[in-house]
Amino acid sequence: MERGGEEGEKVARLGKKHSPGSSYVVTCPKMSAAGPVWPRLQVLRALWALLAVLLAPWRLWAIEDIQKCSWQVALNKFQTIGKNLGRDRFFYQEPLGTVDSLFSQLVDSRFDLNKEYLSFPYFLKINYSCEGELYELMPQYFVNAPSRPLWYTEEQAPVLILGGIPEEKLILLTDTSFKDFFLVELSIDSCWVSSFHCSQASFTATIYDAIATESTLFIRQNQLVYYFTGTYIILHEGNHSSGNWVRVLANECIKKLCPVHFHSNGSEYIMALTTGKHEGYVHFGTITDGRVSFKLLPRQWSVCEGIQGIQLPVASAEVVICSITWATFIADDYSLLLLVEIEDSKKYFQVVSYDLVSDYLAILYTIPEFIPDARGLEFLTILGTESYTNHPMVPTGMSYNPYNNLLFIWGNFLLSSYNTENYIYLAGFPKEQSIKYLVNSFHGDVAIVTETEEIWYLVEGSYQVHKLFPSKGWEVYISLQVMHQSSLHAPNETMVTLFYEDSKLYQLVYLMKYKKSQLVKRLVPVDQLLMYQKLNNDYLLERQGGHLTLSFTNFCPFTVMRLRDLPNPQIYTRQEIYRAPPPHVLDPSGLHNEDSLAVYQGLLYYLLWLHSKYEEPYADSVRDSTWRWWKNKKQDQDYYFYLASNGRSTGNMHIDMASYEKICDLKAKYELPERIFLDKGTSYSFSIFLTARGHSYQAEPGREGTTYQLRSQVNLGVVLADPNCIKVVVKEKVFVNYNSLLFWVTLSDKRFCFDQGISGHHLMKTSILVKVVGSTGHCFQDTHQGPRMQGNLMVPVLIGCPPGKRLAFDTTYTLEYNRLKNKQYFDCVHVDPEIPCFLFRDSACPVCSPPLFTVLYAHPLALLAHLPTHPLLFPPVRSSLLPPLSVLYCLGHANFFLSWPHPHYPAVFYPFFLIQDLVTGDSSSFQGSYVLKVVGGGPTLDTIREYSEEEIYRFNSPLDKTDSLIWTTKNTTTTKDSVFNIMSHQSLGIEWLCLENSPCHDMVPQSFFAPEFFFRVLVSNRGVDKSTYCDYQLIFLLHIHGLPLSAKRALFILRVSATVSVSVVILYISCCLLLPLTVKACNILRWKINNIITSESYYTHTSPSKVFSSPSGTKSGSNLSVSSHGISMVAKEKAAASEEALKKLT
Repeated sequence: MERGGEEGEKVARLGKKHSPGSSYVVTCPKMSAAGPVWPRLQVLRALWALLAVLLAPWRLWAIEDIQKCSWQVALNKFQTIGKNLGRDRFFYQEPLGTVDSLFSQLVDSRFDLNKEYLSFPYFLKINYSCEGELYELMPQYFVNAPSRPLWYTEEQAPVLILGGIPEEKLILLTDTSFKDFFLVELSIDSCWVSSFHCSQASFTATIYDAIATESTLFIRQNQLVYYFTGTYIILHEGNHSSGNWVRVLANECIKKLCPVHFHSNGSEYIMALTTGKHEGYVHFGTITDGRVSFKLLPRQWSVCEGIQGIQLPVASAEVVICSITWATFIADDYSLLLLVEIEDSKKYFQVVSYDLVSDYLAILYTIPEFIPDARGLEFLTILGTESYTNHPMVPTGMSYNPYNNLLFIWGNFLLSSYNTENYIYLAGFPKEQSIKYLVNSFHGDVAIVTETEEIWYLVEGSYQVHKLFPSKGWEVYISLQVMHQSSLHAPNETMVTLFYEDSKLYQLVYLMKYKKSQLVKRLVPVDQLLMYQKLNNDYLLERQGGHLTLSFTNFCPFTVMRLRDLPNPQIYTRQEIYRAPPPHVLDPSGLHNEDSLAVYQGLLYYLLWLHSKYEEPYADSVRDSTWRWWKNKKQDQDYYFYLASNGRSTGNMHIDMASYEKICDLKAKYELPERIFLDKGTSYSFSIFLTARGHSYQAEPGREGTTYQLRSQVNLGVVLADPNCIKVVVKEKVFVNYNSLLFWVTLSDKRFCFDQGISGHHLMKTSILVKVVGSTGHCFQDTHQGPRMQGNLMVPVLIGCPPGKRLAFDTTYTLEYNRLKNKQYFDCVHVDPEIPCFLFRDSACPVCSPPLFTVLYAHPLALLAHLPTHPLLFPPVRSSLLPPLSVLYCLGHANFFLSWPHPHYPAVFYPFFLIQDLVTGDSSSFQGSYVLKVVGGGPTLDTIREYSEEEIYRFNSPLDKTDSLIWTTKNTTTTKDSVFNIMSHQSLGIEWLCLENSPCHDMVPQSFFAPEFFFRVLVSNRGVDKSTYCDYQLIFLLHIHGLPLSAKRALFILRVSATVSVSVVILYISCCLLLPLTVKACNILRWKINNIITSESYYTHTSPSKVFSSPSGTKSGSNLSVSSHGISMVAKEKAAASEEALKKLT
């Protein structure tokens, strides 16, 4: 922060003493006391001097003007941060990625380091300075030049432009509402279309009719119209001419541009009035996304020809002089109000309406030829029976307020009308003056500028016109400013323009001083001037004894007016507010450096990104977009605070993410909101407490005439701009002991004046005016900012779908309710926390006990284990040891079972939705009706495609006959054309079908798990819901798993599975039956093999003994016979043993 040098000098001067022991030096203007011997004129002058002293602040001795010290905000580029290089212009819009490296170093911070952090290309430099932004300009640009209106699209135009510099192709350009500005010279051809059809008396280089919209700038020079294309940075270059001005309507003669102050239907508008060959036509311009297009209206014939056709028979039609003087666009009716000048035998003006849709022309009102004679009245209703003066009525323009439907026709008079047919003449404006332009705040205030640069003021809803400049009140105010030595006033000055900003009236004035001349923006203190004017008119001098006494009469009917019981404003103003403090710098100095400021920029940019991306289709448990930022590190909060407390945080800074939050409970500040948004049937309530002045009660008979009730003389009136659309109820309570009254005011929507619209778009403008009768111009309240007028409360009301409301899929309650109704819930194998899973249906699952069910879906052969079979033929089988075989899918499971005919048990899907208020953080169940359509889908997230209109009809309409329905419902309510079903929170739910020609029919599993499908679902309440003005449209993904196979594919798989299963069973049975025989044959074969091996080994062993024993003679032969006999006996015994063993085996 930087503090201006003048403030420090001012404090030093105020604290300096004259000499030791003396008091502060105070210098005041020399004044004389009023005495009773003065003549009346001298008495009045003394009263004005005394009044100036009484109403001035007590620090009249301040040498410098304290009001010029204020907070100044300037833009600096990212590269010039911390340098005092003036200010930069906003041009580069792309974010910078230079701060991401700084965030990667803050490893002990609570925010998510895995995100990419960007930064704005500019910084806001804020400093408190007493040096105002004053610019020196050449006197010939402004001295004695007439003021001109400042025209722009309200709340849309990023820059303002102002022409009217005499004989120069220059405009004033500002993007700070004239806190600073640039003088720009335009490079335009200035080729004057001088022809028979487009004549002009003289040529001038002056730029007229400058109008600023959101994306385009328009100017008129002579009879040529140009609009600016490109970027505004080109216009900021004061030393170069701008060549990006495009000439439009090149073959037309344009005599005037008329502004349209509000955008509507996503576009902005402008009107060009023609002369010459197209006299009586209007070029109606539309600006949409920077594209400018004009069309000539009316389409069939000119306005003048249409008026002649209405007023005169075709046979007697005569040529008349006809010209359009002014045009006003009424967006709600999509029509034009035209002020037409007609001259045949006499000259008169008419108000004509033209419908842009039907091309219908109608004469609404014929303005009287002469000004009415009000005979001392403040206003006069024009009925046609009143008397008139000799002054002709010369209208020059019109002004329309769409909030209260109040139309002003102005010239050397002022007419007002609420219905464009009945008019009231405001006699307070002098007929000798002529209005040059009218400035509307659209909050109940109107300022008027005359051809002689007088300023008048009017409160809408009242009929008293107040003169602000020149006036006695202005003289008092200027006297006080001179005493303050204000730098915003000078003896010689020229008003450049007059405009409203934030419901306050401002002047752009060129000051001609001795040393230098300046162009300044200054506040016009309307309330203060009216109070001074009131004191001038309401004083009384009475002689008491030998001297005069001064007394003031207060005509305000109350002494105290307070607003009570005001609801929290955000629900009605729809303003979203975040708390985002900068990082805590751990340096002992506490001063920020480039790194900490860069980190703060990155935090703010990411916060705005979270805010803009918080349009998730699924309801979130926390309606604060900041909580996702640091939710994963919430458990480490104390650790990070410990590091910061000990100066151990990396980067020498600490970011307290818990302090980043969305403020949803902002309290009211004892004043009505700037505007009120009302949805269908909603209301806004508050109370007004009034303390009456003096005794203001009287007794009057009751309703039955038997009792008396007190009635106050203080009356409260309520004016509704559209009583057919909104209503108000006022209840009164009298507190006699306190001489006070309490009024309860409730404003409500009538539920039938607006069609459905997108949130925050296409809103209907209306208003409510609450006024205490007799308070306009008489009641003021002293505040720290000066006096403020009381008794008139005008609040714009916007009817429609308020901004910040959205429809969201309530996944939490949908899961709970479906689990409750269907008695079960099976999630997907791969769980996605953002997209929950839901079952297709349970019609393929048999009803069985849980233990048996577990075995059934594990393996089809497990079913055989529960049948009465032989234990040797069907031994127990473990499901984990057998391969899976698929016949039909059991919903919600990844394994399969063998099924038989069973009852139908569908799993109905019950969707629920929430209405989430992003401003207040509240959520409520959506109770309205809606239409549900499947508009896209695919088996995976990567294969999702959008369906055509014809496919959407076949997949969702109950009238479809092509077997393509994806879902159905038992609800019988349909749209008017019976094409789609109408659902609600009380519906009977959805049953998934996926018929033969639907995209989800016969899904083949891509893996071991059951098939799944992602449906892209559209939910819309447009045309079917009567509970809200909001046109909700929600598109979300619905994950359905456990889809069944088609009957053909299931039968084929059943046949294949049955064949394989039967083959396995037969093989198993065959193996079980042949096993004993196989074992027996193997044993016999093994025995024979063993015998053969034994015999061979025996004979191999005995052959050598016979050779070596032959020489022994007889003895050896006898031994041989004995051995042979033994062997035969052994062989017989072994054979008997083998037979015995074989018998046992068999």
